[in-house]
Amino acid sequence: MKLFGTDGIRGTINRSPMTPEHVLRIGMAAAKVLRKEHGRNMVLIGKDTRLSGYMIESALTSGICSMGMNVTLSGPLPTPGIAFLTRALRLDAGVVISASHNPFEDNGIKFFSSDGFKLPGALEKRIEELVQEDGLGARRPSGADIGKAYRLEDSTGRYIEYIKSSIPRGSTLEGLRVVVDCANGAAYKVTPWVLRELGAEVIAINDKPNGVNINAGCGCLHMEGLCSAVKAYKAHAGIAHDGDADRTLMCDEKGSVIDGDKILGIWALQMKKEGRLKGDTVVSTVMSNLGLEHYFSRHGIGLVRTKVGDRFVAERMIADGYVLGGEQSGHIICFDCNTTGDGPVTALNVLYMMKKADASLASLVRGITFYPQVLINVAVEKRFDIKSAPEVAQAVKEAEARLRDQGRVLVRPSGTENKIRVMVEAREGKLADKIAHGLADVIKKISA
Repeated sequence: MKLFGTDGIRGTINRSPMTPEHVLRIGMAAAKVLRKEHGRNMVLIGKDTRLSGYMIESALTSGICSMGMNVTLSGPLPTPGIAFLTRALRLDAGVVISASHNPFEDNGIKFFSSDGFKLPGALEKRIEELVQEDGLGARRPSGADIGKAYRLEDSTGRYIEYIKSSIPRGSTLEGLRVVVDCANGAAYKVTPWVLRELGAEVIAINDKPNGVNINAGCGCLHMEGLCSAVKAYKAHAGIAHDGDADRTLMCDEKGSVIDGDKILGIWALQMKKEGRLKGDTVVSTVMSNLGLEHYFSRHGIGLVRTKVGDRFVAERMIADGYVLGGEQSGHIICFDCNTTGDGPVTALNVLYMMKKADASLASLVRGITFYPQVLINVAVEKRFDIKSAPEVAQAVKEAEARLRDQGRVLVRPSGTENKIRVMVEAREGKLADKIAHGLADVIKKISA
């Protein structure tokens, strides 16, 4: 059974693999892989606000402690907060219990290594193998050698101070009015507190999690509420996170959505002006709009593309020494700030850019013009590679021939859901829409 996708383990709660029994074994396997013969042997566990987080946290803690590793519990905290604290506290690993933007009935587990980066694929594979082994529980420690669980009481405060350190000391956001959509998720305290402490007037919405309302009609996947609130409150900007707050999307003072590509564009230009953009190059994915590539080209900035997934963006950044990368979906990674996508840090830095330039968000992104892009998610019973479906491969080939150099086609299986994602860009929106729906129809026919 394959456990790990592009962003850890994920599934419906109380259905394999997200059952208490299975999670217990995942904890045992992880501890067996991560445990050292000497050292602290401490794992940090954080979670978002899902009702099932308590159950998963208990099972995971029991499994890890049963193998002789200790656990520190942070409580609800954004994913990037766990990456930061794992590194700052010099722990052996960090674990986040979250299904990100998925609805509350799903949950997941993702691991960070001691350096704050996503656990390498080889270690994930070893954990996966151990979960299946009958002898997983053999030679477990007993007596005083079993692990112990602790609680980190000031995790939120530590992370807040770290976020503020990502902009120059003495900076202020005074005079800015900002709406923050917390998605009833892990950042429901963090982002509003950070911005208020720096002097902004903050209107927080969807900041009252009850265990079942995370991502429900709010956050990054549902921007309409935030856009309306920004206009209603006459705010200068709006910020939206997903459930675990490793993402940020924004809207400008007019209520127009500012996606990850545009955020990446203005941040890259700012870093280049300051001489901090190593190699004058940014890493993004195949999903980034051609308009971003053209914008970078005009400003002497290169764009390197990877497969979809912030893991692949980070891996390419590490391999080639780049410091800025991200995804259209709002995962923005700045190695000057953190080792993974950090929603609160991203939001703060965009607001800082607005203050520094004394400019509106709309004016900052004005130079980034996008090709019309159509995205369709086709639900399928089982994900498949288009290379194994000649009908789809032929349809893609014909679409690319029709677009030539005036657009792009991308058809790929989702890394987290049973869906095939279709993306088409073209100079004309109607053409992009027609081609995308044609491809979606072909996928539906062969998967029926």
